[in-house]
Amino acid sequence: MPLRSLSAAVRRMLTGLDRPETMPLLGNTSHGARLFYTVPSTVAREERPMGERTDRRTWLKTTLLAGFGGSVAARCARPSTPAPVRLPPVRVARDRIIRTTVGLRPSRPSGFVLRAESHGEKTIIHNYGHGGSGMSLSWGTAHLAADLALETGATRFGVIGAGVIGLSTARLLQQRGRDVTIYARDLPPRTTSNMSAAWFGPTGASEAEHTTPAFEEVWHRATRLSHRHFQDYLGDEYGVRWVPYYSFSQNPPNPQGQQRGLGRLITDLYPETAQLEPSEHPFPAPYVRRRWTMRFEPPVYLNALMRDVRLAGARIVVREFADLDALLALDEPALVNCTGLGARPLFGDAELHPVKGQLTVLLPQPEVDYMVVGGGLYMLSRRDGIVLGGTQQADDWSLEPSETEMDRVMSGHAQFFSAMA
Repeated sequence: MPLRSLSAAVRRMLTGLDRPETMPLLGNTSHGARLFYTVPSTVAREERPMGERTDRRTWLKTTLLAGFGGSVAARCARPSTPAPVRLPPVRVARDRIIRTTVGLRPSRPSGFVLRAESHGEKTIIHNYGHGGSGMSLSWGTAHLAADLALETGATRFGVIGAGVIGLSTARLLQQRGRDVTIYARDLPPRTTSNMSAAWFGPTGASEAEHTTPAFEEVWHRATRLSHRHFQDYLGDEYGVRWVPYYSFSQNPPNPQGQQRGLGRLITDLYPETAQLEPSEHPFPAPYVRRRWTMRFEPPVYLNALMRDVRLAGARIVVREFADLDALLALDEPALVNCTGLGARPLFGDAELHPVKGQLTVLLPQPEVDYMVVGGGLYMLSRRDGIVLGGTQQADDWSLEPSETEMDRVMSGHAQFFSAMA
């Protein structure tokens, strides 16, 4: 996706350059291929006059096909009727806990940073600050960061960081024929990305009151690119699959049934969304919505991504950088900063702050093949365990698990699942 496809406001935010405005529905990928992704729109159809003479056979063929197409379109347009489902409850008990993990989300109220900066003869492309949506947005912001990187004309790049943002960016640069060295303090399985739940939920990248129209446009493009990229990684090898996603609430949906905030732009990315009647679900909640989303298994996915970048020839150097001068001393003419919270001391980003998350993982239950979100809690079933979460503690730098949070999450889930019909 060339940068000229973004609006003038967005281009100024990314590069400060002034270019013509267009908004194509596709982006550039490696080897000259095109990556298509969906954008809901109304398409006007131009009426074409018929010829003066139409024979009977042509008329019959046209009429019958039109009727058949119309009936198919009518059936396709009709929303799916949710069937009553019986779902196995999660067995929530302390003797089923296998681990508790803590991760610090690199959050910025105004959203992630995606821009190029000149530092003397070296260019640094920033790609950090994704909050709790790093996994979801990884391919999209990596795609846009790679576009910025290629504009430098460099053929060798240093990628700083080996979480999901760094690995995705490195992989896309490789696919575009560039030479990559990854510098990182931590490698999988010791990255923050390994501590995520994780599913396709990109709306946690910014706070509503701080979200600008320019950021919204970049976020929207990155979200759709990422959603399409992830579909190329579906399957057990990468730990990506579609799962039914149930969200519950004590309050009715708004009368128009419309999403608010960033979510309103991507409702089409969640297939078969439906509001369920009480008879159509087993959950102890008055209002339940079902849709489908992609679930990621970080241990599987990140290991596979590490394998891919290694096989494609990336060099990986374990190293921590004390300051910006140490970064600028690297040999590569262009660097991509994917350091997450590390960007705060390296680049003086005072807006960047941690939001502590904590997960309690139970023994696997293969029969549980769905996820649930609501009431400040969430449950996600993976092959490596049942993941229980819901912790959001701003400005907490501690990596120590909180017993209070564990008790809250465990008791909340135990109460919920014990009341399932």
